[in-house]
Amino acid sequence: MRYISTRGGMPPKSFSEILLGGLAPDGGLVMPEVCPKLDLAKLTQLATLPYPELAFEIISLFVDDIPAADLKALVAKTYTSEVFGSADITPVITLEKNLYLQQLSNGPTLAFKDMAMQLLGNLFEYVLARDNRQINIVGATSGDTGSAAEYAMRGKKGVNVFMLSPAGKMSPFQRAQMFSLQEPNIHNIAVTSMFDACQDMVKAINNDADFKQKYKIGAVNSINWGRVVAQICYYFKGYFAVARTVGEPVDFCVPSGNFGNICAGHMARQMGLPIRKLIVATNENDVLDEFFSSGGYHPRGLDRTYETSSPSMDITKASNLERFVFDLLGRDADTLADLWSGIDAGKGFQLSKENFSKMHDVYGFRSSRSTHDDRLSNIRSVFANYGREIDPHTADGFKAALEHRDANIAMVILETALPAKFEDTMLEAIGQKPQRPAALVGLEDLPQRFDVLEANVAALKAYLVERIKD
Repeated sequence: MRYISTRGGMPPKSFSEILLGGLAPDGGLVMPEVCPKLDLAKLTQLATLPYPELAFEIISLFVDDIPAADLKALVAKTYTSEVFGSADITPVITLEKNLYLQQLSNGPTLAFKDMAMQLLGNLFEYVLARDNRQINIVGATSGDTGSAAEYAMRGKKGVNVFMLSPAGKMSPFQRAQMFSLQEPNIHNIAVTSMFDACQDMVKAINNDADFKQKYKIGAVNSINWGRVVAQICYYFKGYFAVARTVGEPVDFCVPSGNFGNICAGHMARQMGLPIRKLIVATNENDVLDEFFSSGGYHPRGLDRTYETSSPSMDITKASNLERFVFDLLGRDADTLADLWSGIDAGKGFQLSKENFSKMHDVYGFRSSRSTHDDRLSNIRSVFANYGREIDPHTADGFKAALEHRDANIAMVILETALPAKFEDTMLEAIGQKPQRPAALVGLEDLPQRFDVLEANVAALKAYLVERIKD
């Protein structure tokens, strides 16, 4: 398995060569040269495997330069009941006939990001030790990626983490999860702007090849391919949990801001998993709903990025969409590069009628948009009808699932986070605080350590240079 860039300017590389990085040297995102395919017989063999064994079978298809025994040990070390609460790892809950909730948020930071980030931390440590290397991770978070990355990387040898977040835009719980960490290899940076500005700063650092090489810059945002690979696995687990017979179609509904989580679903479908529809759930920052509804992709400026009650999706530049459009265009890197040169210049594009139809009819994408009132209503509805608390992002997913549901087809809603991370919204919706794990009681009262920067790339570079030791 070798990896190429969506924009065609990178020679094929191995998994370890692309694992530690973010953007490809030409500004594109890495993709496998060829997507591995699984036939019905192989799917049937995978259906009964415990999660660690299933994950190894999937991940090993994408990893060409880590010995199988070592990779299997790393996967087994990651996916344990101690880390994720049960041996099932991603339990699937039945809400009613053909409507399911896949629990992805039982890891250390109560968000689905742990499913990939815990593995990434172990992979990073292994590769860095093997190659006698160090890395300085520069990332951006709208709420959950940052804490998941920091909890996975804290104390890891050879790793420093510099995480940008929009100052004052996350929930108090999300801020406390990140800012209360005291490990010396963790650096939190509150940027006085929105998430998209943080993301643009990280991309600017990645696009400066000389700076990136000199200061050993890496990435853990969803543009990191290792995260996508890890997330593919739970689509297989979710499918096997609800399909009556292997081979019948199943729908998945995924709350999405940066398009990383649902991009993994797209890859699972490309591999041969019988996914019929992939439903993108958005909030008021509905650039993805606009794209899948109209074929027009028009990232918005900070003046049109809204603060919402599902803050992890307050994003209007969906970085991973480039990976899907690459496949949609038949992997035509030149056409993709032309489209994204306009995106990078602040412009949008409109799909042809042929590709707009292909997006729905061949790749099965649909989408939906939610408002604050929708979230409150659906949190109340799920609590009243099923006795379950869901967080605001998962509520966006619940609304989208109902809008696109076929009563005869199993629909799996991917849980985004636990409600404990969003107490204010849960109080407004159901009049009571959500339960939180005992270890996290009083989290907001812990001392917090962070620095504040303006949205300025030069200031960020100076900050990094001051703190990175050769």
